[in-house]
Amino acid sequence: MQLRTTVVFISTLVLFLPGATVEGHNITSILAKFPEFSTFNHYLTITHLADEINNRQTITVCAVNNPGMSDLLSKHLSVYAMKNVLSLHVLVDYFGAKKLHQITDGTTLAATMFQATGTASGSSGFVNITDLKGGKVGFGSEDYVRTDATFVKSLQEVPYNISVIQISSMLPSAEAEAPTPEPAAVNITSLMLAHGCKNFADALLASDAMKTYADNIDGGLSVFCPLDDAFKGFLPKYKNLTVAGKQSLLEYHGVPVYQSMSMLKSSNGLTNTLATDGASNYDFTVQNDGQDVTIKTSIVTAKIVGTLIDQQPLVIFTIDKVLLPKELYKRAISPAPAPVADAPKASKKKHKSPPAPASSESLADSPDDASADQEADSNNGVGIKGFRVGALALSFWVASLVM
Repeated sequence: MQLRTTVVFISTLVLFLPGATVEGHNITSILAKFPEFSTFNHYLTITHLADEINNRQTITVCAVNNPGMSDLLSKHLSVYAMKNVLSLHVLVDYFGAKKLHQITDGTTLAATMFQATGTASGSSGFVNITDLKGGKVGFGSEDYVRTDATFVKSLQEVPYNISVIQISSMLPSAEAEAPTPEPAAVNITSLMLAHGCKNFADALLASDAMKTYADNIDGGLSVFCPLDDAFKGFLPKYKNLTVAGKQSLLEYHGVPVYQSMSMLKSSNGLTNTLATDGASNYDFTVQNDGQDVTIKTSIVTAKIVGTLIDQQPLVIFTIDKVLLPKELYKRAISPAPAPVADAPKASKKKHKSPPAPASSESLADSPDDASADQEADSNNGVGIKGFRVGALALSFWVASLVM
């Protein structure tokens, strides 16, 4: 009993250790429970900041409700500048409601994900948190003198993993809002050609699938590119596909969201692809296999063996097999088990059954082995017909004795 109590105590303690979690958090799922934060949640998604938040072990998100977002939206910032502004509202430390009211010396500087990008100069990527009089907590940006927003309430806390709180308004930051140059365009086929995926790149360039890939890069794209040896062996089957089939197969190797290796490891499961045009069409399963990450279709399982580029919103992985969708290729049929050898038998020569009568009332043909039963065996024994004659003679003999 004492041992059991100790085990339960240790298990409970582990759950509340810093960084100990039962499962990874999902900021979009958390905020989805609060419709008044739908705008803030929407921009976390389209800037891909949500993915980075989910990939952090300890984090505090300072969310602002829909009315509080109106002033920021009126500035019509680019998606890259919007990401910087929202990053300023994500603290890379845990601050629950209780901790906010117990700040040592009444004030502290908290680093943010904007500071972590390396683009924030000086102290512009920090937020000042101050425990004010009357039970209020203030948040200030840049100069740390004024209070730009105040703590409203806690939305969800998972100590010491993630805290999602509401603040009264967005934190102003001229540096975060400054125009941000877009990342240089990446030529994905050039990367493939230079790093062992020439065959797949050539197929892409010859297909309308290339446009589908290009149209999805800005919004997030993960590519699973078969290495040359794998695709070369598959080429005969690929050439037999229709034009539409080729396009679907190539699009099947792309996913319309950015997913880094660590994100793939923490979010196993069924995944839609660029080829998906319905809930259950052209999907595959991401799963962990020890330290490896594999992509499993109904027909084949491929392993991720390398990374060509991981630069959000684009990541290109290399895989050791071509992904085969069930929509284009049937499941491989397992070979039939080898027949078990029968015990040696006396050789019998079979004759073809006589042709059936032409009458529609004729009986069905006998089974093949019926003809063998109608023959003498190897010891010249009496066959079926002989047995019938002998039986008739025997019956007359028995009758004569009785009489």
